[in-house]
Formats: sequence, C-alpha cells, structure tokens
Amino acid sequence: MNKIKEVIVVEGKDDTKRIKLAVNADTLETRGSAISDETLEQIAQLQETRGVIVFTDPDFSGEKIRNIITREVPGVKHAFLNKKDAVPHTKGSLGVEHASLDVIREALAHLYTEITDGEPLISREDLMMLGLTSGPEAKKKRALLGEILKIGYTNGKQLYNRLNLFQITPKQLEEAMLQIRRMGENRSDK
Repeated sequence: MNKIKEVIVVEGKDDTKRIKLAVNADTLETRGSAISDETLEQIAQLQETRGVIVFTDPDFSGEKIRNIITREVPGVKHAFLNKKDAVPHTKGSLGVEHASLDVIREALAHLYTEITDGEPLISREDLMMLGLTSGPEAKKKRALLGEILKIGYTNGKQLYNRLNLFQITPKQLEEAMLQIRRMGENRSDK
C-alpha cells in the first residue's frame, strides 16, 4: 500500500487508529475543537511541506475545526464522511473512528481543495430553484446531495459556500440532482 503524501488532520487518537487501519498515512490530532495556536502553526508548516487533508467528524465540532483550519491555513484539502457512515455501533457520538475502512478509503479518494478567488459557478437562485434551500424536501435533498458529491451535509448557506469553494460545476450539480430525482421516483414506484 502506497503512503499518502499529505498529513491527515483528525480530531483524536481513535480517529488516528482507524485511519491507519484503512490507509498508510501520517496524522495530526487537533485534540478537540479548541485548536491551539501551536497546532495551527504545525498544520500551516505541514501544508507548506507535505500538504494537509482535513478529515473531521461530520458534526458541529468537526465543522468548527474544519472552518478554523480553512480560515487559518488556505489551500488544505478536505475529505468528508456522511453522517450515516460515522454512527457508533453502541453508544457515543458520530466520528471517523466509527467509519468502515472502505468508507474511509472512499472519502480519501474524493478530496476537495477550496478555491477562494473567482466568480461563483452556482448562484443562490440556482439552489432555490432546485429546492435545496427552501421547501419541504430541502433538508433531505441537501443531505443526499452531500452524499452524492461527497462534500458532507450542509445547511442552505453552507451549501452555497461549499459548492462554490470547491468549484462544483453546474453540470456536476445537475447530474447529482438527476440522481436524487431518480431515487425519489424509485421510492414512489414501490
């Protein structure tokens, strides 16, 4: 198994153990959502020398860590887990440590790098017309879209930002929405 060049930033030691079972990679643990200045400096240095992949839990704390790192260390790559893939088998909170090895490998195979300059490819109006920011099925559609595009779950505002930061094209969005429609049609046929 080839070693991943970038360092994977995770929240804790259980995440590190799980990642190392799935892939050959080095990790850096934030040890929670209160990221120290020292940890941010380490992440910045690693970004310059090897590159960084942010792979946090699909929950509030994980998003908080992701946002802090993105703001302080531009250009990092992102891997996302769907909530359903991070559910513990017994008790506990959502986490990378609960994901299957195949799901972890799949997430690391679909990385995104934020692009902060340039015009938005997708407008807020596009999202509204697709029923992603309002309407009775908006939350459900966003969850499915996050799974299909492998960008994680978002609320309406986060969806607009994430789609444009990761330069998801209108064609990619259209194809994902077609999949969502087909899923809905298949369910209503039963």
